[in-house]
Amino acid sequence: MTEEQRKFLDRINEYAEKVLADIDPQKTRISFQLEKLKPVMEEIASETGRSLEDVFIEYMDLASTDAAAKELKLQSELGNL
Repeated sequence: MTEEQRKFLDRINEYAEKVLADIDPQKTRISFQLEKLKPVMEEIASETGRSLEDVFIEYMDLASTDAAAKELKLQSELGNL
């Protein structure tokens, strides 16, 4: 992940921590969660001249990649115990 991609992902994740702080992600529909993230994604789209859909797709790709990397690191650390 590039530094620019990391900043992009961190920006959305920090926003998500604020607007989704009081919900249980396991019990809340994804569509509701994404609707809550829409303002920051629209802001990024406007700043970068990209479509909202492109920002959403990049976010989902980066979030998946980041989650997989964290899982791999956790498995590696647990394997070393």
